[in-house]
Amino acid sequence: MLKIAKPFEDMSTRASTRIFCLLLFLAVAGAIGLGDSPVAQAQSKARPGQADDLRAVYATAADVAEGKRVTEGSCSRCHGANGISTTKGVPNVAGQRPAYLYAKLRAYQAGARGDHGMESAVKFLSDDALVKVSAYYGSLEPAQPRATDAAKAAPASLDPLAAGKAAAAGCAGCHGEGGVSKTPGVPSLVALDPKYFIAAMNAYKSGQRKHEVMKSLATPLSDADVKSIALYYALQKPARAQTPARGDQAAGKAAAAACAGCHGEQGVSGNPANPSLAGQDAQYQASALQAYKDGSRKEETMKLAAAALNERMIMDLSAYFAAQEPRPPKVDKPLTLAEWVQRCDRCHGVNGNSTDPRSPALAAQRVEYLQKALRAYQTGARKDSVMAAMSATLTDADVENLAAYYARQKARAFVYVIVPPK
Repeated sequence: MLKIAKPFEDMSTRASTRIFCLLLFLAVAGAIGLGDSPVAQAQSKARPGQADDLRAVYATAADVAEGKRVTEGSCSRCHGANGISTTKGVPNVAGQRPAYLYAKLRAYQAGARGDHGMESAVKFLSDDALVKVSAYYGSLEPAQPRATDAAKAAPASLDPLAAGKAAAAGCAGCHGEGGVSKTPGVPSLVALDPKYFIAAMNAYKSGQRKHEVMKSLATPLSDADVKSIALYYALQKPARAQTPARGDQAAGKAAAAACAGCHGEQGVSGNPANPSLAGQDAQYQASALQAYKDGSRKEETMKLAAAALNERMIMDLSAYFAAQEPRPPKVDKPLTLAEWVQRCDRCHGVNGNSTDPRSPALAAQRVEYLQKALRAYQTGARKDSVMAAMSATLTDADVENLAAYYARQKARAFVYVIVPPK
């Protein structure tokens, strides 16, 4: 049976505590008749199905010493003499959970982690050597946050929409607070699917949509800025543009039947590629239809649709759609950093200090390594169904913030004490 001791706050007491735990283990080993080979014989006393992956937890002091000798020839050049890396992109392994290390070393041997350097380093090590290396690194004091990582100010309580709101601050003067227009001829931005919004902004950037003011405003924006603004407006409360609409809504409703296939019933689109028209400023819609008709907006489908419309019909259509109630697009609100951390801590322990010998500790790990690992799970370079699912929806900002958060947490060592099975 494996019992997990609490993390030790006082670093000065850890060495004596570890000695006590080792003595306790040896006493227990004698009591249950493990004989002269604790690593091998403890397996027979472990819980069913757990013997193999917990071998490094059952290691003796002699195994740890042998593990140190192996690392001096195979591991220290990259991971540091004491398991604390000084090489960018190479993880700290000091104090890492031993069963996790053993499992991943075996994965590298099998070529399952997509790292040729590590595959070469462990290719010819025996399974017994992998156990002892894992036990040695697990016995070391863990690294603590580097000053450069600790200084990174990942915003622990920042709403992910804050970046979009900040980037959209300059848009409110024309498009209204929250993207609800109060200016005739200027479109509302609320209730647009982010994919459509991004495509429209890129069209202004490239000049595909002719509008010098919008081109000058869109060009300096990075792709991340545009994505953030798109998400911000998509998640604002929808409302009709606060502008007048000239035209006959009833006549516009009859004409709008032909638009439903692309823009949805009552102008609420179900296709991210096509904008919702419900609640949009009427004058802007009329000018857009005219632009499609005369060819100044290049889109063949819309040009064909607008070709049959006269000025009266354009005004009626625009009035009808402006009067409809907009609805929010189907976009999930992203998690805050604090919410992501709460999810990660379920497996990796509070603040990344895992209490499970099979789950890696994240606290004080090198920030660039954490980023690399998360992206490897996202791309499938690392195979793990749970981590693939967890990381799939992470944005670049999420990856950077999570890595910075865990890199600056204080790492705490854990001692795993073997007690007799009942």
